[in-house]
Amino acid sequence: MRAAFGLIALTVPVLAQVSYEQILKGAGKDGNWLTYSGNYAGHRYSELDQISEANVARLKPVWSFPVQSLQKFETTPIVVNGLMYITESPSNVIAIDTMTGRPLWRYRRPMPNDLRVCCGQVNRGVAILGDYVFVGTLDGHLVALDARTGAVRWDVEVANYRGGYSVTVAPLALKDKVVVGVAGGEYGVRGLLDAYDAKTGKRAWRFWTIPGPGEPGNESWKGDSWKSGAAGTWVTGAFDPETNLVYWGTGNPGPDWNGAVRQGDNLYSDSLLALDADTGKLKWHFQFTPHDVHDWDATEVPVLVDAEVRGQRRKLVLFPNRNAFYYVLDRASGQFLLGKPYAKQTWATGLDDSGRPIRVPGTTPTIEGVKVWPAVAGANNWYSPSYSPQTKLLYVSVREAGSVYYFGEAEFKEGERFDGGGFRAIPGEEEWGAVRAFDPATGTVRWEHKLVTPPWSGLLSTAGGLVFGSTNEGQVFALSAATGKMLWKHQAGGMARSNPMTYLSNGKQYVAVPVGNVLHVFGLE
Repeated sequence: MRAAFGLIALTVPVLAQVSYEQILKGAGKDGNWLTYSGNYAGHRYSELDQISEANVARLKPVWSFPVQSLQKFETTPIVVNGLMYITESPSNVIAIDTMTGRPLWRYRRPMPNDLRVCCGQVNRGVAILGDYVFVGTLDGHLVALDARTGAVRWDVEVANYRGGYSVTVAPLALKDKVVVGVAGGEYGVRGLLDAYDAKTGKRAWRFWTIPGPGEPGNESWKGDSWKSGAAGTWVTGAFDPETNLVYWGTGNPGPDWNGAVRQGDNLYSDSLLALDADTGKLKWHFQFTPHDVHDWDATEVPVLVDAEVRGQRRKLVLFPNRNAFYYVLDRASGQFLLGKPYAKQTWATGLDDSGRPIRVPGTTPTIEGVKVWPAVAGANNWYSPSYSPQTKLLYVSVREAGSVYYFGEAEFKEGERFDGGGFRAIPGEEEWGAVRAFDPATGTVRWEHKLVTPPWSGLLSTAGGLVFGSTNEGQVFALSAATGKMLWKHQAGGMARSNPMTYLSNGKQYVAVPVGNVLHVFGLE
């Protein structure tokens, strides 16, 4: 064992280079999991089928790995050739032997004592390309680590944390670049999405999610309000190699609940962006919630599928939005094809032919407070949906709750909270949740599995005909992907706030689920 700058290292097996071509194949029969969502299309689906409807009842705990932080544990493991890479708060990376759960090295990132974070010190995972592992940090950096040793290969500042910026997102490695977004919407940052050269760390392009003067969309911000417009990019997007477009969602405008100081639609907040992967140039955008005053970020994971809509085979992007509407867009053009509620909502009577919401009067925040559904956390949030090409269904963890929204004063000061109001739970309301299976082209619910409370964790579907998930009450479960029937459950003893994944180790399939502050790994007896 040796100790170095933030690093404890043990012997690591020989690691093969991870190529872009390998990542393109997705979570296949080789049993690796090489990118945040399993594949670039955001499916969180695995072709592994050793664990199936027929034998999942025999699934047992194999090993567990407790992290050294009591902050939220939101990582998705990356697995390559028997090695697993996870993150723990605040911005640490750990390499683990997948058979035993034995840590092989740990990169510890020292943090300043004056961080600006809205929602806990979280990190959602790493990316891998070549023999580098990439991690974003709460102090606004992107760091490349040697995959065998954890040694730092390069370290670049994405944005200044003192201005409210942080990086909590799992980066997306594609071609020869690493794409990374930022958090900081509650501090009035100017949102951005960056791409860096994977080998050198040199910035390849930057897209500002708030257009400046003279740029299309700047007119949607009154006066200088664009300077503190937020629109963070804090959840990993998707990539389509055929269109060469990166699809990435953006967060709420700033301030969150006071729209009076930022009159206009506030582009490109609460939007899905389609950017050229090589240049970062905007191909198209779609704004889900113009002039958002309920903090309904559109930072959910975009899901890319090919399916028939209105009698025509099309390239689609599916987007169950935090605002409680389910959207289907043409991913080549951004054309709005479908939008319908998928959870209780009281803020819009519907969507017009272009997908723009038709708002219900009297639902904007007030000084006294106004009840609106969905809640500030939305009908869906950052955690992952899953799409199975086997069943051709989209699986979503859905929240059923509302909030009381308040209006407040908003004065921007760099590095300080810029909320303009607040929210609370609706007194006496019974909040609940569900796993729902949707027909992707129509948004029709095929089946529903009810949950006791609104979930904070995502889903995984597999070729074994299963959907894995977890709950606030600590239960890890497997459902039939076709019917939603409960087939297996295990009490893991903590609140789940992440996404399941699966992998092969020594030829056997395992399922890994972060619950509480422990990574739990399950296998067949």
